Amino acid sequence: MKNIKILFLTVLAGSLFSCSNGEKADGYGNFEATEITISSEANGKLEFLSVEEGEILEKGVVVALVDTLQLYLNKQQLLASKETVASKSGGVWSQVSVLNQQLQTAKTEQERIQNMFAENAATKRQLDQANSQVDVLKKQIQNVEVQNSPIVNEVKSIDAKVAQIEEQIAKCKIANPIKGTVLTKYAEPDEIVSFGKPLYKIADLDEMTLRVYVSETQLPNIKIGQQVTVKIDSGEEMKDYKGTISWISASAEFTPKIIQTKEERVNLVFAVKVTVKNDGSLKIGMPAEMWISE
Repeated sequence: MKNIKILFLTVLAGSLFSCSNGEKADGYGNFEATEITISSEANGKLEFLSVEEGEILEKGVVVALVDTLQLYLNKQQLLASKETVASKSGGVWSQVSVLNQQLQTAKTEQERIQNMFAENAATKRQLDQANSQVDVLKKQIQNVEVQNSPIVNEVKSIDAKVAQIEEQIAKCKIANPIKGTVLTKYAEPDEIVSFGKPLYKIADLDEMTLRVYVSETQLPNIKIGQQVTVKIDSGEEMKDYKGTISWISASAEFTPKIIQTKEERVNLVFAVKVTVKNDGSLKIGMPAEMWISE
């Protein structure tokens, strides 16, 4: 008899609750955020990694460093080789400088002879000799520069290798790409890391996304940019948030097992994303409801 009374009271309480909460939410889902995994772009010893789970990091701050000693030594070796190669071309370029001075003198003489020839004060032979002298000097300069071209190309090759190493050194410094909260830390200082090894995961939790599922009959009542009410459990009551529909799926999908839609008989539903400003209470994976404002 006692059990019957308890059962009756339970059913009565459930009936009263359902009467007071006769309305159902228009969508059910969970909160999510765009998570970014920061990985190493270099191989070597991890000198430091100054991140902790739950810590809020600013954009652009250097949070990790991979050992750059070997890269630095390789760069110094290349710079020394560049100086050695460049010294070989010193004598060649000095010859070019002397020949250029002679060429300027020859051009001045050529111009003077041309003016004299125009006034019948110089012979054709003198003009031909002046023109020939200019042509000879130009060919000599060209020949010397051709001799120097392998050295110039070698210097350019070394410069390209130095630039490549400088880029590798820059990638050893890991800068945080976005302002956000550290979700997971995967590595510790003094570990040996390789290219692509995850170091930590971060997400911007200032603004959360609620992914809900609605039936086809509800689609005419929603649109992108529409304001809706988002509710989460908060003790015995529900806590309300203002949300904005930011995305509506263009294709239907089968109802996820963990989701109950407004009309349970509908097998196909549409995913909808609602952007909600986070006051610190919203967490990734937290369940919530979407209510369409009348």
